[in-house]
Amino acid sequence: MRIIFMGTSELSVIILEALVEAGYEIVDVYTRADKPAGRGRKPTPPPVKEACLRLGLPVYQPATLRNPEEVERVKGLKPDLAVLAAYGRLIPAEMLDIPPLAWLNVHPSLLPRYRGPSPIIAPILEGDRETGVTIFVLEEAMDTGPILAQRSVPVSSEDTGETLSQKLARLGAELLLEAIPRWAKGETEPQPQDHSQATYTHIIKKEEGRIDWSRSAVELWRQVRAFQPWPGAYTTWKGRLVKILACEPILSPVDGEPGRVLLVPDTRHAGASLPAVQTGQGLLVLRTVQLEGRRALGAVEFVRGERDFTVSRLGD
Repeated sequence: MRIIFMGTSELSVIILEALVEAGYEIVDVYTRADKPAGRGRKPTPPPVKEACLRLGLPVYQPATLRNPEEVERVKGLKPDLAVLAAYGRLIPAEMLDIPPLAWLNVHPSLLPRYRGPSPIIAPILEGDRETGVTIFVLEEAMDTGPILAQRSVPVSSEDTGETLSQKLARLGAELLLEAIPRWAKGETEPQPQDHSQATYTHIIKKEEGRIDWSRSAVELWRQVRAFQPWPGAYTTWKGRLVKILACEPILSPVDGEPGRVLLVPDTRHAGASLPAVQTGQGLLVLRTVQLEGRRALGAVEFVRGERDFTVSRLGD
């Protein structure tokens, strides 16, 4: 079976590697262009390109798919099947009928819930207890195609955007390898989605990581977890950015303005105290923070070096 693979992220790499290990012939890999990164703004390849170089696979980085030359290129590859996993670009209608076995998309949510570009972050932000992976047949509209396979996985209270991405990538690879042979043999009947139940996600922007202390402690705890590793959850203190890397909510009522820092007993270590921030509802206990230009520190160590932190107000 000749397969075209399209993907960009670390999630995509896990799925591509699974296809290679299963012995499928990957005739070409499409990924996004290199992007400037770091202080020197040096062009950096996406994770899928790095994987292709390591695995000895062909890699192609077109600026667009929306021209006749790109359609002819896909035809020339004579694919039996195309697989998408977090590619980040819509496929033109003219390409959809080229592979006899269609285009299969590995989507990290339980469609029709969380269509769109940020399905991994969304269930953490919403406090869902489960999410999952859907293998569906690609249509021209975004994430609307009929479903071939679907499997759920719990969202734990410890999950971050990074850990949940890894969990869903492994599940997606496993589910895809089960779905392809059944689909190729005609043993699977695609099931239409219930479009009336659809919800949508949006592209996350860096400024969405800024913490609004008037929100509840539970909401902010979810934000901190969901936005790791990017864009991160951050506030300001004395004119400098402070990233909140680990925290937990306390729901007991408190009086005071949102953003005010105080010390509370550490429930995990008798006799120890931790900084906590007053929110619109409850306290957010800080466990790991990172001051701009510094390394990440446990909150106890951070407060030991920045004693006025616990008598200040964040976000000013």
